[in-house]
Amino acid sequence: MLARVQSMGVLGIEAYPVEVEVYVAKATMPKMTLVGLPDASVKESSDRVRAALRNSGYHLPPRAITVNLAPADIRKEGPAFELPIALALVEAMGAFHPSVNGRYGIVGELALDGRVRKVNGCLSMAIQCRQEGLDGMIVPMDNASEAGVVTGLDIIPITHFTEAIGFLSGSQPIKPIRLNIDEIFRQSGQYSVDFAEVRGQENAKRALEVAAAGGHNILLIGPPGSGKSMLSQRLCTILPALTLEESLETTKIYSVNGMLPAGRALLAVRPFRSPHHTVSDVGLVGGGSHPRPGEISLAHHGVLFLDELPEFNRSALEALRQPLEEGRIVISRAAISVTYPCQFMLVGAMNPCPCGYYTDPRRECRCTVREIQKYRSRISGPLLDRIDIHVEVPPVEYRELAADRSGEPSERIRERVERASGRQHARFKDEGFFTNARMDVRHVRKHCRLDGDGQMLLRQAIDSLGLSARAYNKILKVARTIADIEGTDDIKAHHVSEAINYRTLDRALE
Repeated sequence: MLARVQSMGVLGIEAYPVEVEVYVAKATMPKMTLVGLPDASVKESSDRVRAALRNSGYHLPPRAITVNLAPADIRKEGPAFELPIALALVEAMGAFHPSVNGRYGIVGELALDGRVRKVNGCLSMAIQCRQEGLDGMIVPMDNASEAGVVTGLDIIPITHFTEAIGFLSGSQPIKPIRLNIDEIFRQSGQYSVDFAEVRGQENAKRALEVAAAGGHNILLIGPPGSGKSMLSQRLCTILPALTLEESLETTKIYSVNGMLPAGRALLAVRPFRSPHHTVSDVGLVGGGSHPRPGEISLAHHGVLFLDELPEFNRSALEALRQPLEEGRIVISRAAISVTYPCQFMLVGAMNPCPCGYYTDPRRECRCTVREIQKYRSRISGPLLDRIDIHVEVPPVEYRELAADRSGEPSERIRERVERASGRQHARFKDEGFFTNARMDVRHVRKHCRLDGDGQMLLRQAIDSLGLSARAYNKILKVARTIADIEGTDDIKAHHVSEAINYRTLDRALE
């Protein structure tokens, strides 16, 4: 007999439909064959399916069984097909007949005793089920929350193989799960840190506000203990709140990677990723023999913080250049090519010199100019071209640490950032991007015109401070963002002056 069950596979972070076909031949040949380009983990499913069926009260006849996963030209990975294979096999044996109305996508890993375990990528699968016009989806109980955020689809949670049989045969009704998206964002959309906890460092906090408002990458330069990490960890708290679309896209990446916290339906706050400087190229940008998302994709719609930036592998840093420009990473292998999104804000932190005390007024720096230049040259010019703001973070004085007053809270800063972001959305609504940092030369000329005072100030800065040529457009884009924060269309001289102060590494060493 022949039976068919609809399932879903995942390629990259997107799902695609997979039809599970099972044929039980009349010939007495006790063998199960899986075809349709399965990988090793899928081929192992036959043994788990046999054990799960036997321990659930179903005995396979000594027949030749063929399992086909269509389409056959896409490699199938993971254990998500075990539940649909088992259901199709029981149906092909004539042990049950589906009678429930509607078409359902089915995914799940089977334990040897018939329990159904969670699978990766369930959110992507649920979205694809809706796009395929299915009525619902049968998922493991542990995946019910993430799948339940997809509206217009009945999500049926199960814990055991027999529950799926009961539901499909109509003997065991299961109520679809329903989630309140607004309530999820209300409960989970809070950060555990706040800018109010940061004492002093007003210039650095202002620079982070400008970076957040314009989507600018930023580099913090200061001695050890000056608060670079503490400031960076709070950048997400002043970025505009995640939209539902952004949340779904980010959650899909974590779901595919198996990193979505248990019971969590959505990521309601912007991700903050801080890989160690020993991270490999693949760990940072993604890849591997079976491609997986890297840190840059896990930071999608959030912040990627690289502490001790010059200590990172040079090839890993250079691999960031294209993703920073395009907002996506394409990983190509001989048999497959996948694309992962990676629109993130890059925040780097570094010491001003090898010993760390070049700008510290309380400690003597013993590094030579050549040693400092060699240390800073570990960050290539092309990568620096993609960082609009670099600002000094000096040591915090005792009087600021001991002060009773708190700093400005993140909520108040975020209000200014959101207003500036709204102006940029209106300005670039027909351009395909929405932040000042994405402007090219044509947009800079159109939207960053200076008055006479501003032009004179910028010319003097380039001539007298030794600013590099690449700093010119960066200063204009940052000045545009500062003007947006103030709510003005005109870029004034004081906007340009502040932007010039955010180009520390373009100045000649003294």
